[in-house]
Amino acid sequence: MADALNSAENPYPVLGWLRRSPSAKALAQIAARSEPITHELLDTLPQGTTTRHVRSLLVVAGVLPERNEHLARLERWVTSELPRLPGHQVTIVRPFAEWHVVRDARRRATRGRYTHGAASGDIKDVQAAIKFLTWLDERELQLASLEQADFDLWLTSHPTQHVVIGSFIRWVAARRLTSSLELPRRGRSFAVNFQTTHEYDQQLRRCLNDSTLPREVRIIGALVRLYALPIAKIIEITTDRFHQDDTGSYLTIDRHPVLLPPRLGQLIKDQIDQPRTTTRMRRALDESSPYLLPGKFPHRPRNPHGVGNLLRQHGLPVLSARNTAMIEAVTTLPPIVVADLFGLSPSTAETWARYANDSWTHYLAART
Repeated sequence: MADALNSAENPYPVLGWLRRSPSAKALAQIAARSEPITHELLDTLPQGTTTRHVRSLLVVAGVLPERNEHLARLERWVTSELPRLPGHQVTIVRPFAEWHVVRDARRRATRGRYTHGAASGDIKDVQAAIKFLTWLDERELQLASLEQADFDLWLTSHPTQHVVIGSFIRWVAARRLTSSLELPRRGRSFAVNFQTTHEYDQQLRRCLNDSTLPREVRIIGALVRLYALPIAKIIEITTDRFHQDDTGSYLTIDRHPVLLPPRLGQLIKDQIDQPRTTTRMRRALDESSPYLLPGKFPHRPRNPHGVGNLLRQHGLPVLSARNTAMIEAVTTLPPIVVADLFGLSPSTAETWARYANDSWTHYLAART
């Protein structure tokens, strides 16, 4: 860590950080402890901004190995939440959380696609199970003798839990911990928010040409509108996925390079050459960040929720623009090509293509 601080090109931000930053004080306290510095040690500390910043610094310096922080967040939450439950609830929630939810999350993390949103969804699944068991206790009901009428009452009194409770109910039913219960059927919903041609074209021109917009906003907004990319995928793009040659600028979104418009290619090149970071200390210690859009903490990408809010503040909605871009893509390219270029599953691309061809009345109504 000392070597990383000493090797900063500009020493003055480092000196100011050492004198005034809470992260520097926390780092000194950790270094003064007799235990080895590990992720597990940091997990025992309050998980605020200071701890996250110190962890990022130690990873950048090579003191700690990299890990999937979204998966770690889920594991940490489960570990801290289970001891608070009554014993009879723990016997049910623990195997559901550890052997079903967390184990599946680890498999997804191994494949490299476990995001902030995925961790939040898994936590909500376990929270729904806890709420359901607490509701049963309050009414002196047993899971083993639960009837459909009782479950319907839960659904009626907890309308926001219809989706998240499904994972737990299917799990307990498969293990015969309760009778087979019928879950509410969800109507297959599809995209309903679109932009008009004028809105779509005007916002795309702003992203490519309006120099008053922050460069990160222009890049993200253009990638959403040209390639229908979700923010969660955009923030994970690394700089090694961009390259230029005599034929133009290319970005590898999934497996195959995609040709970029010249203006967007130049924006991305400028972002790689001169990334805009939030603090001087951030620039001093994280020159080698692999991400196209570096986040607040060293060696981490930007937060997807913060990016979405930033785009909306500049009048660039995400969902409607992405839906419109997807319709434009599947009506001009074969679905399998869209899937290969944009990193979609073939079935998703095919579903969009059928929607575009078979449901023009909904699309046209939305546009008008």
